[in-house]
Amino acid sequence: QVQLVESGGGLVQAGGSLGLSCAASGISSVNAMGWYRQAPGKGRDLVATIRFDGSRNYADSVKGRFTISRDNAKNTLHLQMNGLKPEDTAVYYCWTYSFGDHFGQGTQVIVSS
Repeated sequence: QVQLVESGGGLVQAGGSLGLSCAASGISSVNAMGWYRQAPGKGRDLVATIRFDGSRNYADSVKGRFTISRDNAKNTLHLQMNGLKPEDTAVYYCWTYSFGDHFGQGTQVIVSS
């Protein structure tokens, strides 16, 4: 059974930094992982993904500011967010694919202007 638990959200001023973490169970290092986010009143959008070979993919809106990484030994996923903007305000969800999409419960990130 796949389980994803996010942590690390919070309130930060524009220009600040936050780090998110996701503890995963029920998957292995071959499973791609990533982060999605959902802003109030909007759909859930891809933020970044990382594949088993370490290749990364970022949404254009976060390129150069966010960095995704994973620790396969600990089965954890991270998202380092720098240069945060008010438009980054959203609920951030950890994601993986294992016989279907799996999401965590989400963690709130609020960026004040």
